[in-house]
Amino acid sequence: MPELPEVEALAYFLREHAVGREVTRLDVASLTVLKTVSPAWTELHGRQVTGAARHGKYLDVDCAGLHLVVHLARAGWVRWSDALAPAPPKPGRGPVALRVRLSGEPPAGGKPGAGPGFDLTEAGTKKDLAVWIVGDPAEVPGIARLGPDALEVDREGWGRLLHGSTARLKTALVDQSLVAGIGNAYSDEILHTARLSPYATAGKLSSESLDGLAHAVREVLTGAVERSVGQQAARLKSEKRSGMRVHGRTGLPCPVCGDTVREVSFADRALQYCPTCQTGGRPLADRRLSRLLK
Repeated sequence: MPELPEVEALAYFLREHAVGREVTRLDVASLTVLKTVSPAWTELHGRQVTGAARHGKYLDVDCAGLHLVVHLARAGWVRWSDALAPAPPKPGRGPVALRVRLSGEPPAGGKPGAGPGFDLTEAGTKKDLAVWIVGDPAEVPGIARLGPDALEVDREGWGRLLHGSTARLKTALVDQSLVAGIGNAYSDEILHTARLSPYATAGKLSSESLDGLAHAVREVLTGAVERSVGQQAARLKSEKRSGMRVHGRTGLPCPVCGDTVREVSFADRALQYCPTCQTGGRPLADRRLSRLLK
């Protein structure tokens, strides 16, 4: 799932490539992706792209005051092309859910009618990619519920946010209404950097642990943003994977201590951690694995 660093990089990419261009046409290949009916998507036609921003994990393309807001969910992505095919994408065929065509000429030798723009795509069978067309991003329910941006929370802010919470620390970090922008992958990386257990009680962290958490959030997210911003959109996924120390590395050695990275599986996701660095050498309980072993 694209998280704060990748969405920040996508917003930067669109500011560099789309701002100043006019929306010439939207092709909607999947009506279910649109979560609003008014204003109609056709009202974006003829509007100039004036900005691109991020709200937590939401991408916001400002078209002269009318906002195309996108939540990429687990498998969504933005795919830019200097020369989109002139024909609209076929509904129900392929990964393209929505295509935004922009003004400008294709590269030399491009097909007649081709031009720059981007596709919103989604892989897999579970379709959660969502698009809103609104006058104000705060009209999107998920944005209205967002907590403060993770990069804007300081040490004292983390203390206030977590005070009294009985949630596991991993659960608290990915709660977008508590703090915005952190997802499954970067929460694993943050907890590993801070040397904290995913199962620690969020509201019972020591002062030293809060210091470590605040430092780790900034270090991990800032580092990921710096690696991502300026990259071509097509390279962002591989850039994200290459920067991970524990997430997605089950069975591999921890780059800090050499212990084996472990995993705890849930119904729709999994977390990875290093026992030596984070849990005093003790493996965390994995109920799914325990059931299999009975």
